[in-house]
Amino acid sequence: MAEEVRGPDTTALDEVVTFTSELIRIDTTNRGGGDCRERPAAEYVAERLADAGIAPTLLERTPGRTNVVARIPGTDPSADALLVHGHLDVVPADPAEWTVHPFSGEVRDGIVWGRGAVDMKNMDAMVLAVVRAWARQGVRPRRDIVLAYTADEEASAEDGSGFLADRHAALFDGCTEGISESGAFSFHPHPGLTLYPIAAGERGTAWLKLTAHGRAGHGSKVNTANAVTRLASAVARIGGHTWPVRLTTTVRAALTELAALYGIEVDTAAPELDVDLLLDKLGPAAALVAPTVRNSANPTMLDAGYKVNVIPGQAVAYIDGRMLPGTEEEFAATMDQLTGPDVAWEFHHREVPLEAPVDSPTFARMRAAVERFDPAGHVVPFTMSGGTDAKQFSRLGITGYGFSPLRLPPDLDYGALFHGVDERVPVDALHFGVRVLDHYLKSA
Repeated sequence: MAEEVRGPDTTALDEVVTFTSELIRIDTTNRGGGDCRERPAAEYVAERLADAGIAPTLLERTPGRTNVVARIPGTDPSADALLVHGHLDVVPADPAEWTVHPFSGEVRDGIVWGRGAVDMKNMDAMVLAVVRAWARQGVRPRRDIVLAYTADEEASAEDGSGFLADRHAALFDGCTEGISESGAFSFHPHPGLTLYPIAAGERGTAWLKLTAHGRAGHGSKVNTANAVTRLASAVARIGGHTWPVRLTTTVRAALTELAALYGIEVDTAAPELDVDLLLDKLGPAAALVAPTVRNSANPTMLDAGYKVNVIPGQAVAYIDGRMLPGTEEEFAATMDQLTGPDVAWEFHHREVPLEAPVDSPTFARMRAAVERFDPAGHVVPFTMSGGTDAKQFSRLGITGYGFSPLRLPPDLDYGALFHGVDERVPVDALHFGVRVLDHYLKSA
């Protein structure tokens, strides 16, 4: 049908810029501990879905922590449904550090500025612009598309995707796959080479709480059971630990495809493979895979004592740990070894690692959609070093991919913009994303 090959109209290209800017202006800063209110942004999205004839459902676990879910029926009732999800909350931003106010949504010289411009109100806006264009054009996708705009992704997801998966699973009936943030952005490791990494995996989240107990006492006296000393030793061991290489299926595929682009012959299954040497040969392109060839554990917070001349009886530290698929038991055993007998550890927050097939028809369609609009670009699979709401939706049997397409100029560092100062996205990149998403979602 002619409608199925028609691209997004000019209204959609205008709307994506407006929606990105206006969503940024709605301050949905998530400071953790429940300190966030996504409802104004959720109502903004819901109103624009309803205006396009798409019925939104607003859901809250906690007042003000609002999620929006809607379903667009496909033409093939027998087809599995596709989940398209994005979060509405953002991390904090200090206006004093920014070139423009982080919640201004200012559009300047073809750039949209503000917190959420890439993480991830841009994707929220692109999806909204695409489905509204479909409503105007009378387009229906082949399979049901379930839209989810979530709260609380930047913290525990307890008020967002976790709540939806646990309490409202029926809204996602039929969904077998999902797409969301952190994939299909352009990456320029060398002049003349443009990569589009599509995420087909995530390391698991292992946020740890370490607790050391000791003998409280006066700071002037010798104390061989000092909780602070015990904790500091464990933290130093964890921070200095070199984790062994553990290659997952997705990382092997990424290394294979990157090596081929650089003319490097490599067998990633060879037991003698020197992964660090291969990464050196890949140069800047190695940044896509270097964080995901190993587990990691980074000390991030310390809490001990209340007075300089008092040795406390307890000291606490927090560790940001990340686990590759299939390494959970190894990770726990390593923590037992590194913390030692005087320090106890527990999971402060834990989420599973994920892996999605890179040889699937879904990945092939995503690759084709990107390369249709940038024929000189090269799509490669990769694993995210962090995590997304896909972890929670995986409880429903939904396989997740990172696919929020953006074509960025070489001088704009996508990775540095995430949670960084002066977060921004070019208007041209938003237009590219709308075109790619429109094409992919029609063919999915």
